Amino acid sequence: MRVFGSPVASSPRQDNQPAQKIHLDFDRFTPSFRRIPRLCMHTHPSETVEMIKGLRALAQNIWWTWNQSAHDIFADLAPRTWHLHHHNPVAVLNEMSDAELRVRLFEPDLARSVRAVLAEFNAYINAPSTWVSRHMPALAQSEIAYFSAEFGLHEILPIAAGGLGVLAGDHAKAASDLGLKFIGISLFYREGYFHQSINHDNWQAESYTPLKPQNLPMDLVLDPLGKPVICSIELPIGTVHFCAWRVNVGRCPIYLLDADLVDIPGAPQNPPQARDLTLRVYGGDTTTRIMQEIVLGIGGVRLLRKLGHVPEVFHMNEGHAAFLTLELTREKMAEGMRMADALAATRSECIFTTHTPVPAGHDRFASELISYALGRMEKDLKISHAEMMALGQEDRTQPDSPFCMTVLALNASRSANGVSELHGKVSRQMWQKLYPGRSENDVPIGHITNGIHLLGWMKASARQFWVGHLGKVAGELSNGDQFYERINHPDFWKRIEDEHFVSDEELWAMRYRLRRELIEFARVRMVHASVNPVDAAHYDKVLSVDALTIGFARRFATYKRAPLIFDRFDDIVRLAKNTERPVQFIFAGKAHPADNEGKKFIQKIIHLSEHSYLHGSLVFVENYDIHVARHLVAGCDVWLNNPRRPLEASGTSGMKALCHGCLNFSILDGWWREGFDGENGFGIGDDSHPDDVAEQDRRDSDNLYRALSEEIIPAFYNRDAQGIPRQWLRRVRRSIASMTAQYSTWRMVQDYARKYYLPPA
Repeated sequence: MRVFGSPVASSPRQDNQPAQKIHLDFDRFTPSFRRIPRLCMHTHPSETVEMIKGLRALAQNIWWTWNQSAHDIFADLAPRTWHLHHHNPVAVLNEMSDAELRVRLFEPDLARSVRAVLAEFNAYINAPSTWVSRHMPALAQSEIAYFSAEFGLHEILPIAAGGLGVLAGDHAKAASDLGLKFIGISLFYREGYFHQSINHDNWQAESYTPLKPQNLPMDLVLDPLGKPVICSIELPIGTVHFCAWRVNVGRCPIYLLDADLVDIPGAPQNPPQARDLTLRVYGGDTTTRIMQEIVLGIGGVRLLRKLGHVPEVFHMNEGHAAFLTLELTREKMAEGMRMADALAATRSECIFTTHTPVPAGHDRFASELISYALGRMEKDLKISHAEMMALGQEDRTQPDSPFCMTVLALNASRSANGVSELHGKVSRQMWQKLYPGRSENDVPIGHITNGIHLLGWMKASARQFWVGHLGKVAGELSNGDQFYERINHPDFWKRIEDEHFVSDEELWAMRYRLRRELIEFARVRMVHASVNPVDAAHYDKVLSVDALTIGFARRFATYKRAPLIFDRFDDIVRLAKNTERPVQFIFAGKAHPADNEGKKFIQKIIHLSEHSYLHGSLVFVENYDIHVARHLVAGCDVWLNNPRRPLEASGTSGMKALCHGCLNFSILDGWWREGFDGENGFGIGDDSHPDDVAEQDRRDSDNLYRALSEEIIPAFYNRDAQGIPRQWLRRVRRSIASMTAQYSTWRMVQDYARKYYLPPA
C-alpha cells in the first residue's frame, strides 16, 4: 500500500480533488542551495520549482509546528491568511499561486530562509542516526502502534478534548524526534471538538464547524492503483465502511479513520447514522460511544493489516481503544489457535496506559449494550455472552456488573502504567480486586510520569532567548546532536544556574516581554469576544504588565476546582487591589457540553470578572485551545493548579510553563508531587489529604491563601535598587534547571521504550 502524501511529498489540492503524488529528491536540490552565494540576487528557475514543491511538502508535515523558522516562513507569506486560518500553512499555500510563490522567492532573504528550512527538514526526515539507533537498536525495526481516541497536535486540527489528546500528540512528536517506528491510530472527527462562546448569561455555548480535509495537513490513504483504501466493520447498524487520512508528524504517521465517505470518489457510502460515528469528539450517547470505540479499536487493527503493518507493540492510550485486543485475538483464532492461547498471545503484544483515577473517567457499558454491539465478535471468538462480559467485568461475582473498558485493557495487556508515581499507587488501589491474592504493591500497574514536547510548546520569544544565551556552548555535547536534541538535554538547562550565561537582568527582561505578549493577546481576544462592542480602549485598562499574573487554564471538570482561589473572596480582593503589590488572574478552559456543574464554575468566574471588585484584575479568555494555552503558560508568572487530590493523574499544563520562567503553584498531586523540591516553585499544603471532601476543600483554600500572601507575593515584589526580584529569579532558575528536561516527552518516551516497548524476554 502507499499513502497519498509522504512525509516529504505533497502538492496543493482543490476541493474533492486528490492531488497527484509528487516525488521530491531533496538530495538533488539541497546541495545546490549550499553552492549559491549568500548575497545572490536571483534564484534559478529550476531551483524555484523544487523550492515550491518543498514548501508544499513541508506544509503537509506538522514538523513545522516545532520549527520556528518554518513557522515564520508561512506566517510571512500571507500574514492575514495565516491568522484568519489559525496558523495553517496549507491554507496559506492554497491561497497562493505558483506564480506568486515563484516571484516571492526572488526575495533573497526569503529564498535563503526557505533553503535553510528545507535542508533542515530533509536532514531531520532522513537522519541516519537517531536516539533509537544509537541507544536501543533492538527497537530500530519494531513498529509501535499507538491507539488514542484523540490527538492534540495543533489548533488547526481540533480533534482533542483535553490533556489526554495533547499528551498523545506530544508522544507522537517525541517518538519522531527519537526515531521510533511509531504509528498513531485515531478517528477523524469531521466537526472536531466544540468552539466555546459565552452568552449574555455568562453561560458556555457550544458550536461546531466542519473540518475540510483539503485545507488541513492530511492526505487520503490510497492503494497502489491510486484508489482510496477502504476498510469495513460489521456493526448492528450494518456494515460500516471507513477510509483513512494520514497526518505526517515528522517521521511518523498518524492514521485518522473516517466513516463519512461522501466526498471520497468511488467509495461505498454509509447511512447518516454510520457517518456520525466520526462526527464529533466523544459525541452522542453511550451507543454512539461504544460504536466509536469499536471503529477505533477493531477498525484500527484492520486498517493496519490492510496497509501491511505488523506492529510488535499495541499501545492503548486510555481504555477507549481496548476493543483492539478482541480483534487481535480473533485474528489468531482464525489461524487455528484456541481462545485461551490466542488471548495469551495478544496479551504479549499489548500495553496499556491509564490516565484517570476518577471513576467516571472509565467507560462502562451495560450487558445489553455489549450484546447488541459485540454480538458478531462473540460468535467469531466462539464465546458466550457471559464469557465476553467476564473479560471486562470488575466484579465477576455480580452478573449485572457492567463491562469496563479499563478492565478489558488490563486483562489483555502484558504491562500497564499510570502517569505519575501517585497515580500508579492510586491505580493499584482502584484495580486490586482484579488480582485476588495479591497485595496492593504487587498489582502489576507501574507508572511513567507524563511530559510535554518542549519545542512544540516553547513560545517564539522564549526560544530565541534560550538559543541566544544557553545555546552559546551547546556544541560541547557529543555526537553532533541537532539543536532539537540539545535543548532536550538536562545539561543544556543546567547552564541557567550560571549567571555567565543568563544574568538576572536579562532573565527578568524576558519575563516582562512574555507577560506583555500575554496581556496584549488577552486584550485582543476580549475585544473580539465582546457581546456588546465597546471602544477597544476600554480593554487597555484591563490587566497590568507590572502586576503579578496568575494563570489557570484547563478542562473545567469539577474536581479541578477552578474557583477555589476565590473561596476567601474578600481576602483575595485586598491582595489584588493592593496598589503597591497588585495581583491579577487570567482563566481559560472548557467544560464538557454535558457538564453543567463545570459550566457553573465558568459562569461564576466570568461574573466575578465583570461584576465584582476584581473587575480589571480577573479575565476569562474564551475558546481555550492549544494556541491560547501556549500564550498563557508563557506569559503568566505563576501557574495555579488546585485539583482535589488525588484525582489529578498527572497534569501537564504546568510542565509547559517551566521553560518560560513561570513558577508552578500547585497541590502536591500528579507530577508536581514528584517535581517540587521546596525551592523550584510553590506547594499548596503537604503530601497528604483528608478523606472528607469538604474538609479537604477548606484546608486547601486556607493553604492556598497562606502561600500566596506569605510566600509568593513577598518574593515577587522584593526588588533591589535596580528593580530586580533576585529571590524570585533564584526560584525561576531552580525551576528551569531542575525540571525542564525531566518533564519532557523525550524523557517520557525513552522511559516507555526501555520499560515497555522492548519485547519481553
